[in-house]
Amino acid sequence: MFKGIGKIIVDFIDSLFPTLCIGCDKPLGENEQVLCTNCRIQLPETGQHRSPHDERLMNKFAGKVPIQFIASYVYFTKGSIVQKIIHNIKYKGHKEAAKVMAGWYAYQLKHECDLTDQIDVIIGVPLHVSRLKQRGYNQAEWIAEGLGEVLNVPVRTDVLVRNRFEISQTYKNRLERWDNVKSVFTVYNQEAIAGKNVVLVDDVLTTGATLEACAIELLKSDCKSVSLITLATASKF
Repeated sequence: MFKGIGKIIVDFIDSLFPTLCIGCDKPLGENEQVLCTNCRIQLPETGQHRSPHDERLMNKFAGKVPIQFIASYVYFTKGSIVQKIIHNIKYKGHKEAAKVMAGWYAYQLKHECDLTDQIDVIIGVPLHVSRLKQRGYNQAEWIAEGLGEVLNVPVRTDVLVRNRFEISQTYKNRLERWDNVKSVFTVYNQEAIAGKNVVLVDDVLTTGATLEACAIELLKSDCKSVSLITLATASKF
């Protein structure tokens, strides 16, 4: 009886304040999370996890830092549904969307390729403490949690630290981005990654400057390898 009453109350509240799809702003159905079914099937998936050593992917970092593999869930283009999703995740408080979508991709990683055998620990690109206080959460860590839960791989938030508050990367080219992030990151817990295959996680892969700066510090701290997984990528070759 009480269970039935509780459901009626929940349904009434949902009717007044429905949870909306972050892709199209329409109310979500009973079994939908974050995105409605229509928006989810329209996601421009990359399929990169099926060929993560593709030279076109690896060339972004060739000669700069050795990367084990690279994989992104969806393509990011200006004005697209993916841009709106990323904007909602980063600036509108929809941190749970990062975790849910990362879980969707992790399921693909787990069942469609053998990359999970090359992952010992997952680390999200850290925010500076000032930015973290301003935003209230680190979207990269929520992506990492979504991957870690499905893949059953530990997520560490106590290894990599951003020790300088730098201005936004959004409108910078690759050289400017690199100048903005070089020497920004420090590894404070080397024992946690020594001899391990580390996956570095971020929301969007653009020039790769931030991920490169992080990877350099991780490799200097004796981890076995560094790989990259992002929710989206701006590279479509």
